[in-house]
Amino acid sequence: MTENVWTLWPSREALSRMGVHRARRALAGAGRTFAVGILLATTFIHSDLHGWGVAGAVLGVLVGGLGIWGFWRVTLEHRLLPSLGLLVLLFAIATVAESAGLRVPALVVWCACAVSAMERLPLAAALPASAVALGTYAAVNNDAWLTTLATTVGLALAGYVLRLDAEARGSAQRLLAQERAARAAEAESAALAERARIAREIHDVLAHSLSAQLVHLEAARLMIERGAERDQILERVVAARGMAREGLAETRQALSALRGEMSPLEEFLSELVADTAGADVTVTGERRLLPAEASQAVRRVAQEALTNVRKHAPGAKIRIRLDYGEHEVMLNVRDSGAPPGEFTHSGAGYGLLGMRERAELLGGSLEAGPYEEGFVVTLKVPV
Repeated sequence: MTENVWTLWPSREALSRMGVHRARRALAGAGRTFAVGILLATTFIHSDLHGWGVAGAVLGVLVGGLGIWGFWRVTLEHRLLPSLGLLVLLFAIATVAESAGLRVPALVVWCACAVSAMERLPLAAALPASAVALGTYAAVNNDAWLTTLATTVGLALAGYVLRLDAEARGSAQRLLAQERAARAAEAESAALAERARIAREIHDVLAHSLSAQLVHLEAARLMIERGAERDQILERVVAARGMAREGLAETRQALSALRGEMSPLEEFLSELVADTAGADVTVTGERRLLPAEASQAVRRVAQEALTNVRKHAPGAKIRIRLDYGEHEVMLNVRDSGAPPGEFTHSGAGYGLLGMRERAELLGGSLEAGPYEEGFVVTLKVPV
């Protein structure tokens, strides 16, 4: 539903001094004060007022000043009846001044009322008020009719131009406020996204590390129950301790990655399989630096896939292929010895489920499932 332009007030931003430079406000105030001072000085010097006449003129000036200030305030609050009432008061002051022989101040008041009404009131009220003020000015002014006509038309146009200028300034202030609000919302959203990213990275690292430790500790528990040799049990405990150290190192690495301190992806994959017999890494495509989240996704999927192979197919051959495509990077991890049903039944897919969610958040995909006699995990992430 569109608003009626005739009853629409200028915006509060337009009616206030918001957006006006301090130097401009100071210059305008000084100019108005100087003009009013010259006008009053000239009027009192060349007038025949004495005694109570001077006191009445001073009182009229004070009341007129309060009326102008009040008109500015009530129009700022979009109160129509008080605004019109104050205009009537100013008209009355100008009429009394003209009848007392103070024609120049009276003409100035009528002209100021006409311009202010056109600038600050809804058009439905501004046009009649300006017409009354300018009509009175034309009737009282004793200049040539052509000069009077040009002055009245010029004052009406000046008021309308001031109205348009104020509305343009108000629109600019509203747009600036909206832009600031949008930037604040964007910054808050970025902060929340960064927090979620950090939480996801730490969660993935700990889930991977603790899962690997649990395997070794569970094996140690079973060995103790079965009365296994001390060296075998110690081997499992030492392996669990090593996994704990590895998890701590990975946590530090994840935090470093979040700060932008990442090692090359190819180097990371090579170090990941360095202690795994029968594992090799192949890199194809043009190597380049990936975005932090895409790089972290590849690293976490590779870690999770290797953990699952070690858990369900120890000793199996592992083939890792990293392919840098034009618009995406693909990681493919295959093993040659996971029994088809055991992997999915064991619940180890929980980590890959988190990896799949991570890939989807980045606009990519993750597929995991048995193939031939082994298992394959394929991650695709757009870059």
